[in-house]
Amino acid sequence: MERQSEDRAWGTAKTLAEALPYIQIYDRQTVVIKYGGHAMGETAVAKQFAADVVLLKLMGVNPVVVHGGGPQISAMLEKAGVKSSFVDGLRVTDADTMQVAEMVLSGAVNKEIAHLITMAGKGADVRGVGLSGKDAGLLTVEKTRRTRRDPDSMIEHEVDLGFVGEPTNVDPKLILRMLESDADWVPVIAPIGVAEDGQTYNVNADTVAGALAGALKAKRMLLLTDVEGVRGADGQLIRQMTIADARRLIEEGVASGGMIPKLQTCMAAIESGVEAVVILDGRRPHAMLVELFTEHGAGTLVCAR
Repeated sequence: MERQSEDRAWGTAKTLAEALPYIQIYDRQTVVIKYGGHAMGETAVAKQFAADVVLLKLMGVNPVVVHGGGPQISAMLEKAGVKSSFVDGLRVTDADTMQVAEMVLSGAVNKEIAHLITMAGKGADVRGVGLSGKDAGLLTVEKTRRTRRDPDSMIEHEVDLGFVGEPTNVDPKLILRMLESDADWVPVIAPIGVAEDGQTYNVNADTVAGALAGALKAKRMLLLTDVEGVRGADGQLIRQMTIADARRLIEEGVASGGMIPKLQTCMAAIESGVEAVVILDGRRPHAMLVELFTEHGAGTLVCAR
């Protein structure tokens, strides 16, 4: 047993030494992490995620977390007896649903993630700070407009999604001040925004992460989801692709369902100044560390060219 523990120690040291070039690449660089999916509801996975975020911070990275909470909203709506409907993957949000969505996202989910980061970083005084797009004018939005074509008449008509918004402006001043501070703060942001008239809107968390990553000119954006990455027509995982490749996958129907908006988010983020975006499985332990600090990576990297 003693010999095994010694081998493990040497293995750990070797891993750290091999990570050095990558640690230097991300030193003091901003990495926006979209944390979502059903993994958020699993306590052990959430604690591991928080610990990995703390490790990133202590290794010199500036992590910024944007979270979703679809399953949690659905559970609370069901408990409250409010029925949900969806159009193209977006929840139709009436006044009652909006109230519950904000309560869940900005309240329970946001504060729990911030708390887990603070607890994981207690020994080094790394602290999670829970915010939403309503704080300090961080996220300005406009009402999302969607159209649908009637299959019989082929006439397009507008679909009212209610209080669902799209980002029009991100003011990153507060986040930048936090990242520039001597204190080790980790911003944790709920995807709630405000329109020019003061109305509160629910916003797709992937879209918020992309818009924020662009405003921060992030080195990387990590889209943690429930799949390993993007698969090609042969079913094999695609390790790396360009924006042109992503467009082609959508046009040819290889990318379908929920992967289409994720690829669109990747493309928009890169076009707004993010160096690259990675779609990876957030349920796998240490997926972020494998992606950033090893040659192998974890998931599908999307870059400009």
